[in-house]
Amino acid sequence: MKKKIIMFLIIGACLASCKSKKTYSDQLRTKNVLSERKKSTTVKKETRPGNVDLPSEPSKFIPFRIESVGEYIETFAETAQLEMMGYGIPASITLAQGILESGSGKGELAMKTNNHFGIKCHKGWEGDYDFHDDDEKGECFRKYNHPMYSFRDHSIFLTTRSRYAFLFNLRHTDYKGWAKGLRKAGYATDPRYPQKLIYLIEKYQLHKYDIQVKKAGYDKQTIVATQNDKVHTVEKGDTLYSLSKKYYMTVSELMQLNNLQSSNLSIGQRIKVKVNNIN
Repeated sequence: MKKKIIMFLIIGACLASCKSKKTYSDQLRTKNVLSERKKSTTVKKETRPGNVDLPSEPSKFIPFRIESVGEYIETFAETAQLEMMGYGIPASITLAQGILESGSGKGELAMKTNNHFGIKCHKGWEGDYDFHDDDEKGECFRKYNHPMYSFRDHSIFLTTRSRYAFLFNLRHTDYKGWAKGLRKAGYATDPRYPQKLIYLIEKYQLHKYDIQVKKAGYDKQTIVATQNDKVHTVEKGDTLYSLSKKYYMTVSELMQLNNLQSSNLSIGQRIKVKVNNIN
């Protein structure tokens, strides 16, 4: 009897110790993330560009339960098309990436964060976050109260990073070019990433959503630009200062309109400017 009591006490002590260590580990990771945020450049929360403004993000996390790939497509096809109209990313690519990255909305990360594209925190992210094991253990991932904000953030992520700029020179129905380009630009480390996207697009005929947008009368320029914006493709010698003079805008306005965190520009990068500022 004494041996059993001693054994229970030892087990209880071990469990308490493990729980304490886990809590301390989580607290330490959170502290490190917050510390990195303080070091990074503060990004003001501006109204995000796009043809369609999103409704206010819910104040609480809304869990989504998706039962199948078909249900995922039915749920988010229109969202992907609206993002295509606002940002020029093929709806087929957005849907295929969402299906692959989120496990059709059933993956662990998607279930606990509504993050359907595996976008990590990165410096400058001021939204909610959670930890998840990916390439490394306990990495920081962005968290959204509703999946539609994950789709919008995916659009902004691709349109505000210069390494993806060349993709927007492709036809918005060229899903194969986009799939290969995403891998080339470093979106994923999986060498078969393009083939996986193309397989999903063709198996579920996701390219029909690109064609529907095209038939609605959106050419490449109106898709990439918002209703009140024009797109300037950066050429050699262009700077934010020279563009501000050309389009009668301030450097600050250009940075806010394009969600830029620095003044560095790359040749081929697309910069939105205000149409009503052009003579």
